[in-house]
Amino acid sequence: MIERRRVSVEGIVQGVGFRPFVYGLAGELGLGGWVINSPQGVVIEIEAPAPLLDTFIRRLQSDLPPHAAIHQLGLEKIAPVGEKTFTIRQSNHQGQKTTLILPDLATCDDCLREIFDPHDRRYHYPFTNCTHCGPRFSIVNALPYDRANTTMRGFMLCERCRAEYENPLDRRFHAQPTACPDCGPQLALLTRKGSALETYYDALLAAADGLRRGGIVALKGLGGFQLLVDARNSDAVARLRALKARYEKPFAVMMPALSQVEMTCQVSDIERALLQSAAAPIVLLRRLGGDIAQPVAPGNPYLGVMLPYTPLHHLLMAELGFPVVATSGNRSGEPIVTDNPMALAKLGGIADLFLVHNRPIARHVDDSVVFALEDDIVMLRRARGYAPAPVPIQTGDQSIIAVGAQQKNAIAIAHHNRAILSQHLGDMDNLAVFDTFRRAVDDFETFHELEPTAAACDLHPDYAATRYAEDMGLPLVRVQHHYAHILSCLAEHRIEAPVLGAAWDGTGYGTDGTIWGGEFLRVGEHGFTREAYLRPFPLPGGDLAAREPRRSALGLLYALYGKDLPRDRLAFTAREIDLLITAVERGINAPLASSMGRLFDAVAALIGLRQQNAFEGQAAMMLEYAQGSAKTDECYPIEITPVTGDQTTGKGIIEWKSMIAAILSESDVQMTAAKFHNTLAALIVTVAQRVGEPKIVLTGGCFQNRSLLEKAIRQLREAGFTPYWHQRIPANDGGIALGQISAALRETNHVSGSSGQTHKHRG
Repeated sequence: MIERRRVSVEGIVQGVGFRPFVYGLAGELGLGGWVINSPQGVVIEIEAPAPLLDTFIRRLQSDLPPHAAIHQLGLEKIAPVGEKTFTIRQSNHQGQKTTLILPDLATCDDCLREIFDPHDRRYHYPFTNCTHCGPRFSIVNALPYDRANTTMRGFMLCERCRAEYENPLDRRFHAQPTACPDCGPQLALLTRKGSALETYYDALLAAADGLRRGGIVALKGLGGFQLLVDARNSDAVARLRALKARYEKPFAVMMPALSQVEMTCQVSDIERALLQSAAAPIVLLRRLGGDIAQPVAPGNPYLGVMLPYTPLHHLLMAELGFPVVATSGNRSGEPIVTDNPMALAKLGGIADLFLVHNRPIARHVDDSVVFALEDDIVMLRRARGYAPAPVPIQTGDQSIIAVGAQQKNAIAIAHHNRAILSQHLGDMDNLAVFDTFRRAVDDFETFHELEPTAAACDLHPDYAATRYAEDMGLPLVRVQHHYAHILSCLAEHRIEAPVLGAAWDGTGYGTDGTIWGGEFLRVGEHGFTREAYLRPFPLPGGDLAAREPRRSALGLLYALYGKDLPRDRLAFTAREIDLLITAVERGINAPLASSMGRLFDAVAALIGLRQQNAFEGQAAMMLEYAQGSAKTDECYPIEITPVTGDQTTGKGIIEWKSMIAAILSESDVQMTAAKFHNTLAALIVTVAQRVGEPKIVLTGGCFQNRSLLEKAIRQLREAGFTPYWHQRIPANDGGIALGQISAALRETNHVSGSSGQTHKHRG
């Protein structure tokens, strides 16, 4: 008997060859009907005998194209109309927009073969793509994802491209960015003043020649400009550092091929897969040797490595045959530049040449940064290749917008049972980043026609994002920073409370108005309790302590010894020490902090590793790397004392004084660093045993430390606990917005409180 069904598909089903897949499957099974893009995803009507329709539905879910994902599938039985053939209809623009935008995808093997085939019409064409690869998020202006709604709308398809675009059996069927040398974007090589030197492929060859001669090239890539320089040339790298005022922070390197990566770094199977994946992130790899210049990543045993991920990169790297530094095209603290005139204005004092093109970039998208742990990834910066892929979350009828934190800002929205995080936006101290943040909020609300029922922000009253949320005119949920960190990890792994979370970072505004950062929070169905925390110590200079570890060291020593602190361990003059002690005693810009991040800084300063940071987290990184090959299970003494003296509460203050006293007596820096990390991992187990929750969450910026994370996971498992840590959402503040979403949903659904005024904080 003939039946007809309407199939509604939501998920990642636009821009991934989903309709051609449906067309081919329907043709194979002999079904009648049609498929159409809609603002919600894809709608299919199929007509045939019931067993064939059942087969179609089953294979629709099991035989998906590589980058497609079905999040929701609706079925409705409707009256047959006698349709015998199957067609692809023009997109429907009616209804609320709930479809998803795909992240940008690295060049597929088929397109790669074409650009290196002298007989192919796309030979050496740097903007080759198909439904399996190419730009997505970086070019889309509106939904649904059709060419007219992308930055490709100004490029009219030639006859041959049009034929491919309209052929359901061609892999470029409705590939919205598709183009060729006759109808698509083109390259130009410009001087600092904007004069054209070369065009088309000759521009790429001339840029390569400039790199060979030690020049700095600003390249307009997928989501913004990159600054390139020969990674083997110490003088060229040092010149880039000086001009960009980025004196010590490691640069990422792009290698021409995997074989060269394997000659330079240790590469595991999972790391190899990450490098070659469609996301193609920067992967932190342990260095072996090779010809990478020392100034690329000074004093760092790891190298941030990526492979070419666009046809432009593939062609340039094939021409060069050697690795290049590929760092963000921006000035310190600003978002990466995305358009040609701004690049000339902002980067004209840095780059010698500008390799540009005329395809507009809709929004900046940085390179993602990851490392591998236990056959999976740990996300450090979530951007190209990963954003804005969604996280499933139960929203009910709520629509929430979360504005994130002050540092490493990313925003998020949640509706239709998913949370969608933006790409990494940057640090909100910078006005240009704040402008980007506002555009991201507008983008997300417009894309998804979102009408938020509430907004979520950090508890800190002075964060720029918090002030923005206050002006939105929505019910506002203020979420404690470390609570948000833990909820972010819960949401990522889709696990339920109760859990014990170790939330360790530099700073976060506490419910008592002090600076938190070394927290153990028990998260239950009704908010959280603060089970244990690092003994607070003063931070002379407040925020300046994050840039000068020596200030944290002084605050730590003052808390331990008072005025009679050992001055010879501090990198200050006698007069500076006196002034800082006076400020601490009088409470002048010397807030108390329970910050694990500042404890890392203080220890690094006390053992002579770093007194002032050239970039965020430098001292902590040096402390991690200082362990070298040290092998020891020894720990320093560390105690936990009751908060109130009531031995029955279980809540405690983590006493670090004995540990610091022991560290001051050490002379072996390598062993000191190793024992310090051992101590912190053992501390997590000790608190876990006191609290008694079997599920332990490790979150916050301190758990970007690979050594600490590995040791904590191993020791928790040995002690019978189940650890959870961030993998596809950053442990740092880049993941905060997801936790804010989760907290807001808890509050608005009356599951628990989470705002600064109403959360159930006890202890």
